Amino acid sequence: MNQKFKDGSAEWADTNNWALILGGSSGLGLASAKKLAAHGMNLIILHRDRKSAMEKINAEFDEMRENNVEVEAFNVDAINSEKIKNTLPKIAEKLAKNGKVKTLVHSIAKGNLKPMLGESDLKNSDFQITIQAMALSLYDWVKAIFDEKLFAEDARIISFTSEGNTKAWKNYAAVSAAKVTLEALTRNIALEFAPHGIRANCIQAGITDTKSFRMIPGNEKLEKHSLQRNPFQRLTTPVDVANVVYVLSKDEAAWINGVTIPVDGGEHLS
Repeated sequence: MNQKFKDGSAEWADTNNWALILGGSSGLGLASAKKLAAHGMNLIILHRDRKSAMEKINAEFDEMRENNVEVEAFNVDAINSEKIKNTLPKIAEKLAKNGKVKTLVHSIAKGNLKPMLGESDLKNSDFQITIQAMALSLYDWVKAIFDEKLFAEDARIISFTSEGNTKAWKNYAAVSAAKVTLEALTRNIALEFAPHGIRANCIQAGITDTKSFRMIPGNEKLEKHSLQRNPFQRLTTPVDVANVVYVLSKDEAAWINGVTIPVDGGEHLS
């Protein structure tokens, strides 16, 4: 439901502000898109899904449009440089009437979850693919949108990391390396793009039951351990994370820049 203000409008209604969501058809990206749409933010969503899943996904997008916002979706590979190049003119065309990207959310979860030892062990190429998808693609998109002059004067870059950035989990080495890279890139974007009005931050979500989490070997043990150590004895939800994406997009969050924020109910404390 839209947050209503005294004038009866949604927060970003009629502002021509847009959110660009990379990986916005499920998990944290979808929840973030829904939250921002509920507050009047127009959406450009990039996702990569099979045709068999599109009926359900399109229903989600139609539900967002009920907030009287525009939702433009592209079913393309957002980590492919050629696809980025081909999609940019379409995004620019959509924003042609003074539209600007207020918030860019990076929620691409495509990585190799393999052990370091064994028959199907991690190779150098597995690390490269994972780091490109889950980290370097953030810089590719930030630079592309910046070069096209599509960012708002006060823009927000938000990426998602995990506790695997400092802790070793079996089969998580490639993703862990990607998350560390993602955080380093986010900090440098925060530093070097600040003169242009761009703020960049990472959200470190607690254990969240998403499609990507369920792909991690041994996720049941991670979930059980999380429930035991979380002060609230529950998992983080995509909505918990989306709420912070919304807060970081607000004008009042303009002085938050270059940090990694735990959004886990205190799970990281023990």
